Amino acid sequence: MLFLIGFMAAGKTSVGRGLAAATGRRFVDLDDEIAAMGEPVAQLVARDEPEFRRREAAALASVIADGRADIIATGGGAPMFGDNLERMRAAGLVIALDVDVAEARARATGGTVRPLLANAEALAVERAATYRRAHAVVSTTGRSLGEVIAHVAAVERVHAALPDRLRDATLVALGERTYPICVQDGFELGDVLRSATRVALISDDRVAGAWGAAAEAAIGRDLIKLAIIPGEASKSLATYESLCSELIARGLDRGSVIVALGGGVVGDLAGFVAATLFRGIPVVQLPTTLVAMTDAAIGGKTAVDLPAGKNLVGAFHQPRLVSCALSTLSTLPARERRAGFGELWKYALLDSRALWRAVDACTGWAGSGGDAPAELRDVIARSIAYKAAIVGRDEHERTGVRALLNLGHTVGHAIETHTGMLHGEAVGLGLIAACRVSAALGLARRELETEVVEALRRTGMDVDLDPHLSSEVTTRIGVDKKRMGDRVRFVAIREVGACELVEIEVAELGRILRAAAPP
Repeated sequence: MLFLIGFMAAGKTSVGRGLAAATGRRFVDLDDEIAAMGEPVAQLVARDEPEFRRREAAALASVIADGRADIIATGGGAPMFGDNLERMRAAGLVIALDVDVAEARARATGGTVRPLLANAEALAVERAATYRRAHAVVSTTGRSLGEVIAHVAAVERVHAALPDRLRDATLVALGERTYPICVQDGFELGDVLRSATRVALISDDRVAGAWGAAAEAAIGRDLIKLAIIPGEASKSLATYESLCSELIARGLDRGSVIVALGGGVVGDLAGFVAATLFRGIPVVQLPTTLVAMTDAAIGGKTAVDLPAGKNLVGAFHQPRLVSCALSTLSTLPARERRAGFGELWKYALLDSRALWRAVDACTGWAGSGGDAPAELRDVIARSIAYKAAIVGRDEHERTGVRALLNLGHTVGHAIETHTGMLHGEAVGLGLIAACRVSAALGLARRELETEVVEALRRTGMDVDLDPHLSSEVTTRIGVDKKRMGDRVRFVAIREVGACELVEIEVAELGRILRAAAPP
């Protein structure tokens, strides 16, 4: 079964009917099922919303049980009620149709009465985190009905091709380039390498020693194996040139696939090699760190660094598959493990209080290490779902939506480049900076900085921002990729789960950071 969920006026009914007509399948709109019980949906919602939710859940259970439909469109609030979402995921593929609130209002004008539309902005924020728990999120904003149907059909095809053990994967919805992100105990590649003429495994010396054999076993064929020196210094044009030359010398061709095994440095570098060698060949990402699993391996950003700053030479090149083997987290060095929480706290600030609490439940593992607890698996999956939804809406960072993922990175990247600290450590300090700037701009309460500092401290991270606010660091902010003239797009925080982009002069950003430093 295919379930279409999402905000009101996202187009669930129109897409469901159109897809059913095009493919000869049976379609059911849950609102029609509820209305058949004797009372129009709008009237019932206005009179007794809890009763409406109970009838909706009963209708959903009935449709699933008797199998009378292949495509089901639900009401906007259905996934929030009881175990509805879990029922849908267990019964088939769940796709959330995403729509901007302004466009939803425009679509709803003159149509069916929608009692909940009056509170649309707050309701959309409240529901967004649940919608992201679908298998995939397909944006409908600015797209025709036919385009949305094509994107939904592409997600269906990719999902149907997955082996049963990977059917719970999150999918990055990019039309014909849709790809799965799997979270398993070990590496799972399905048949993504079946047609490759050659396979090259790129890793670093440390990860290759710990997990190279497991990756080779999962790949299951002869490999070209290359390993770089661990660390950010390897993410350079010199290393890039060396890898390209070696791969060509060892017989890689345009039908080959590169597999990246490691953290963000390996993923970024191997991805850039794949993006440019022979004008682009496929890449598969096998991330082995928290930062890579939840951020660096997803979304197709590949790059190398220059002395002037991080990731200044790169390309967008989406992977064919991302396979997160949680077992690899058991061998993370303690510092790498703690640093990974910089990205996890970032996602919590972007997503919701629910994810904030889930990250907080994993603070013990940040200190003790060992096998990944069940709570961490859930946090990783939710973080992946957030990024997958954002990338599907704004693959090349053209609308501003994807720029939200840079929360903590404007100042964090500058600190990282200047000090050489780990990426997640610098992002943690960048989150503190974001709180400080947001409060100075009148967007956030000043207590938020204290709350974030305490959260970072619970995961063993450096929280002393002020010593890092040197003139060298503020100067490096001026070469940030997001700079436009003398201004930079900065991700500000209103509250946990509510972040937004603001434009601020680079000089003003530096002044705020220094002036707002606590005594």
